[in-house]
Amino acid sequence: MDSLKSKKNIPIAARQRGPGPGRYALPSTCGYNGHDFTKYTRPAYSFGRRLGDFATKKECSPGPAYFIDPSITRSGRDGTPAYSLLARQTYLGTFKTPSPGAYSPERVHPQGERNAPRHSIGSRTRYRKRDGNPAPNKYSLPKVLGAFQPDKQSSPGYSMTARSMIGGYAEDMAKAPGPGNYNAALPDLYKERSPLYSMRRRSYMPGDNTMKPGPGAHCPERVVINRPKAAVHSLGIRHSEFICPLIVDVSD
Repeated sequence: MDSLKSKKNIPIAARQRGPGPGRYALPSTCGYNGHDFTKYTRPAYSFGRRLGDFATKKECSPGPAYFIDPSITRSGRDGTPAYSLLARQTYLGTFKTPSPGAYSPERVHPQGERNAPRHSIGSRTRYRKRDGNPAPNKYSLPKVLGAFQPDKQSSPGYSMTARSMIGGYAEDMAKAPGPGNYNAALPDLYKERSPLYSMRRRSYMPGDNTMKPGPGAHCPERVVINRPKAAVHSLGIRHSEFICPLIVDVSD
């Protein structure tokens, strides 16, 4: 009995009530599409499809479906001249071809004979985009000497100042200010001030200092305001009718 109790129970798959293998969406290991990427795939081969109606037709060639230019031969074009009608040329400068008199065949060296080389100065070449690169002298590199280095640690720099003019042999004592250039404060501002006295000018009695005429400056005989006087006539000056009258500008 003890041996039966110690015997292990082997599970039987038919007695299990769980879902079957079809319930799990595992990738297939057969075929090429959707194959399990964790498994090694064997080479796959397929059969091509049937070619249309090739088996039912008696003629296998496409027939006269190709167009061959008649001017093309086995050695190239036949060379027959072809003419066509073109539209009127808008630019008449196309027909400005040189005449036979424009050519100078006498200037051409005879063919096959040796002649000395000739050199000429060509025209300026066309500007290219890559020619716009600056020259080496266009760049200004930072200095490597001195106390100011933009990207490097510089060593301490020392300089010597100029000789001082004060106390030196080149000092000009004539340029020193005199005593009159200083604004010294009055002693009365910071010391006790003594009384000050002054003398006034001579004073005069008040009177009328205007100039008055003397007795001989008067002409009482010419005074006629207190007695009757006869009429007095005088002759005026001659006037011309062509004299322009006096015009005075009274505008502001």
